[in-house]
Order: sequence, then structure tokens, then C-alpha cells
Amino acid sequence: MGNLVRMLEKRYLSRALILVMDVCLSTAASLAVFGGMDLLFDVSSPVGYSAVGWVSFLGGCLLASLVSFCLTRTYRIIIRHLSVGDLIPFFFAVLLKEVLVLGGVVLSHHFVPEFVMLLGIDFLATLFLLLFTRMLMILVWNYFNHRVLEKYAYRRVLVYGVSEKSVSLILRMQHSSHYRIIGFLAEEGTGRMIDGFPVFTFKTEEQMQNHLLDNRIDAVLFAQEEDVRSEEDRLILFCNLHNIKSLVAPSLSEVEDGKLLSGLREVKVEDLLGREEIKISMEAIRAYFNEKTVLVTGAAGSIGSELCRLLAGFGVKKLVLFDNAETPMHNLRLELEDRFPELCFVPVIGDVRQLPRLDFVFRTHHPQVVFHAAAYKHVPLMEENPCEAVLVNVCGTRHLADKCVEYGAEKMVMISTDKAVNPTNIMGCTKRLAEIYVQSLGLSLKPGEHSSTTKFVTTRFGNVLGSNGSVIPRFQQQIAAGGPVTVTHPDINRFFMTIPEACRLVMEAATMSTGNQIFVFDMGRPVKIDTLARRMITLAGFKPDEDIKIEYTGLRPGEKLYEEVLADEENSLPSFHDRIRIAKVREYDYEEACSVIDRLEELSRNVEIPDMVRLMKRTVPEFKSAESRFEAIDRELENENKQIENE
Repeated sequence: MGNLVRMLEKRYLSRALILVMDVCLSTAASLAVFGGMDLLFDVSSPVGYSAVGWVSFLGGCLLASLVSFCLTRTYRIIIRHLSVGDLIPFFFAVLLKEVLVLGGVVLSHHFVPEFVMLLGIDFLATLFLLLFTRMLMILVWNYFNHRVLEKYAYRRVLVYGVSEKSVSLILRMQHSSHYRIIGFLAEEGTGRMIDGFPVFTFKTEEQMQNHLLDNRIDAVLFAQEEDVRSEEDRLILFCNLHNIKSLVAPSLSEVEDGKLLSGLREVKVEDLLGREEIKISMEAIRAYFNEKTVLVTGAAGSIGSELCRLLAGFGVKKLVLFDNAETPMHNLRLELEDRFPELCFVPVIGDVRQLPRLDFVFRTHHPQVVFHAAAYKHVPLMEENPCEAVLVNVCGTRHLADKCVEYGAEKMVMISTDKAVNPTNIMGCTKRLAEIYVQSLGLSLKPGEHSSTTKFVTTRFGNVLGSNGSVIPRFQQQIAAGGPVTVTHPDINRFFMTIPEACRLVMEAATMSTGNQIFVFDMGRPVKIDTLARRMITLAGFKPDEDIKIEYTGLRPGEKLYEEVLADEENSLPSFHDRIRIAKVREYDYEEACSVIDRLEELSRNVEIPDMVRLMKRTVPEFKSAESRFEAIDRELENENKQIENE
């Protein structure tokens, strides 16, 4: 139905049909005037009271109307755009018709003095009938447009707030084929008008109901994400309960070269859990990467693919995509080909555990900057498969770092995690070991032990909203299935960051760093996973614990109840950016790090799990397992330390 209405809305009446309508109306007016005057007032008729005379007269009126309307081209005037200025062509068209009719009557020798008066009345009647019909059609169209088209083709929208950004949305939306602005929604200002649109207040739920429901509002449009977060527990909650869409306009990060990369979108849970947008110097970043060859490992993953999208817009000379996941790599390739047809990029299927494959990439493409996003990241899965976590996260990182040094890459940027801080699981410890190797290698280059000048940068941040396998897609699946939504513990919390925000900060750190630092990002305030689940249920239009149940399943192996705060004054130092800090970490000797990783690789390849985990805990003494079978090794090492102290 919606598509049909849109088609009808955009379709004009054909000019031929309008011309036929006007000729018929004009002839009907003449028939009514001349016939009515004869019948009611016994006014002398020029047609001689005969059937042949009437047929001839009406035929003449029809021909005169056709000629006059064709000459004045009134049929080309679009009816629903009729204006006062358009009355002039109709005036002359009808006047020309009357002159032609008069000429015809005179030539037929049927002229009588009363005929002049009848022509005057006919002029007024014809002009009135033509304009009245058009006005009636406009009224019918407007009724149809408001009552039917808006129901199927438009969303009636109120803009939140009366700030400059909110008012500017009017200009951006005035030609929209999908949305129609009805007015503004603000805490103050009922009775005011801004740019011809009324301002409604909504301090109480009753006012919300009056303005949103009584005015048949389909959506509330927010100009900025900060407004969304300020109304998450009031206006957005009301909209969700009454099936009113909450929309947000694109942010500055979604504008490139003055063009929107995306249109209006519905409010997502990411908007409610975020913070004020972190501003970075995109121009400086673009200048740094311009005409460089860049390699991204884990390119088909959540972080890796977003890094590739950003780099594609920075004018890189060549972008090398490295990943072992075939289908995601194929999908990314299609996306880049479609969105960036001029980009020179090379998809490479490979594994960071395979040193010869990495060597091929480096000697073939000679990347200048390397982003290392390839990793095993799922805590419970790595707790069950610790040897694979070591081979990928530790040995794979070592392979890549060594190749950067061997082939003289300018910079390697490693993507780490907040779970590397005081790790309680295998995954977090492997990422800390990878940090140790990369930093020790970078420090070893300073005294001249190596000829390479490669700089190593490590970035730590927390959970990424919407990444592959993260909690949000999982909750979405459970909500779609009708529940229950499973949360491990009612008090568990996490720090969250959106994928674009995380990648922009990685770019900033990579551009500004002088090398061999571990950067930690300000993650804002922690979010309870239980709160996250409840907000997602509400956004989906359901009531938590009523429509969708929440079940608590208990902490999983290696899982913390509370994540570490990354960027406080006790464990970090200030940097070039107020939202990026430098982690205070113990420095390791390069030879010592190599010796440990050699032994870890040997143990992991031989699947000697207990000995491997013992070595990990001895190397990273802050690694204390939680909810894991490896807690027994913690107790064993504690007893060993006590015995040593007693001796």
C-alpha cells in the first residue's frame, strides 16, 4: 500500500486530461448560462430554439474553449501548485473563448443584443467553474495527503529541543520524502513559534501524551547524541512504550567533505551507554597516512574492518588486508570495492602463526605502518583452549613485530585490551605477554642493538559495543527469540566504547606517538550488564521481567565482576590528548622476554597446559585466575613462595 501511495503522490495528472477537463467545464458553463437564461428568464437565445442550433452552438463553444486553452496553455499549470499569478492566464483564456464565441454567432447571423449580457455572465461562470474545480481538487489532495499519504509515506516528526542544532534540522529536513516536521519538543516554550513551527512542552507524562499521541507523532528526532542520553529514562522510555520511534541525526563523525555518510537512524543502545564524543584531529591523521602502504591484520574483524574503512578515506597508497577468515574477508572486499572504487587494496588470506606467510606479505608489499588487530579474544573459549591463545596472541604478535623490524616498517600499532591489566584469565594474560614482547623489542632498538628504527605503539581499551561475538548481538538474538536474556551476575559491569570511537583513538595514538608506549583510553563510566540488558529490552518495545525475562547464570571461567579502571592517575600518565593516557608498566628485558616466549611456544605446541600456565603466571605475577581451573596453580605458586620466604 505504501509503495502505491508514493507512486500516486509523485504522479501528475496528464496535460491532455486537464485540457479535456477544462474544455468540458467551459462548455458546461455555457450550456448552463444560455440554457438557464432561456428557461428561467425567457431571454432571447441566439440559437433559434432548435436542436440543430443548440448542437451547433455548443460545438462552437467547445471549439472556442479548446482553441483558447491551447493558445494560453493553461493546461500546463500544475493544479496543486496553483498561485495568484496563475489567475491571469485563465482570465485571458476565458476572455478569448468569449470573443471567439461572439465571432461565431455574428458570422452565423444569430446575434441579438441580449447576447452580450449572456457572454458576460458566461465569462464569470466559466472562470468561476474552472477555478472552483481546481480549488476543490487542491482541498481533496491536501486531505488525501494528510490523512492517507502521511500514514503510509511520511513519518510525522517532532524535533527535540530548540538549540541551534535542532533548528538547523528544519532546513535539512524540509525536502525529505520520508519525514514531515510538525514542531519542536522542549521543556519550555509552549505557544512560541520557531521558523513557523510550534513549540510543545513535555514536563509531565500527561503533556507527552497530549503532544505525541494526540498529534499522531510517529517519531521524535534528536539533533545530537548528548540529548539522547539526557532523555533515556524519560522521553525515550515513553516513546518505546507507545511505539514512537526515537531518531538521531548523523554526528560530525558521519560527515565527510560536507556530505552525510548516513541518514537519520533509530536510537541504539550505544547512544544511551556512550559519552560525549571524543574529538580528535582527523586532518593530522589524514596527512600522516596519506600515500603510505598500510597493513592491517585481523582486517575482517570488527575493529580491523573499521580501521580499514577509516584508512580507505585517508588517501593511503595501498591497503593490505590480512586475515584467515575467508567469508568475512570476502564481504569486506565487496564493501571496499563498492564504497572506495579508487582504493588500491590487497586482500591476503593468512595466519599470523605462519611466519613464511607473513614474510611473503612484508617482502611483497613493504608496509610502512602496521595495525595488529588479529587476536583470539573470547575469555571463556580461551580459558578452555589456552595453548591456541598463546600461539595466536603471543607468538603471532612476536612474528609480526619481528617482521616489522626486519623490513624496516615505520610503526606497528598493537590493539590490546583492558583485560591485560591485572589479568584474571588466559586471554588477558596472553595480551599482556604480547605487550611485554612488543615493548621490550622497541626498547631494545634504542641502544642500537638492531639497525631498524621501527616504533611500537600499544593501545588498550575495554569492551567494544557491537563487535563480533559481543554481548549486544547476543542480547539482540535472545530478545528476538522472546527471551530469556542471560546475564552472568546482577552486579557485573564493564566499560564500553563504540567501534568508530575506538578506531579513531587508535589512529590518534598511532599518529602522535613517539613509540614504545602503552596508551590507555578514557572509557568513561562503567555500565552494569544488567542495566544494558534492560535498556535493550525496552528499546525493543518490551517490558523487562514481564515480556522478556532476565536470568542470571553465574560468572564464567576467567570472568571478572568488575573491570579495571584504565586511565586513573595512579596507573597512568597524561599524554598529548586529554582522553588518552600512558600506562605505567614494568619494563622487561628483551632477552628475558624472548626466552620466556620461546619456552611458552614450545609448551603450547606440545599442549603441556599446566607447565605453560605456570610459566605465564611466573612471568606476569599479577595474573590471578578467577572462576577457573587454573586457580589451583595460583595456590601451588603461593605455597612455593611461602616456602622460599621461610627458607
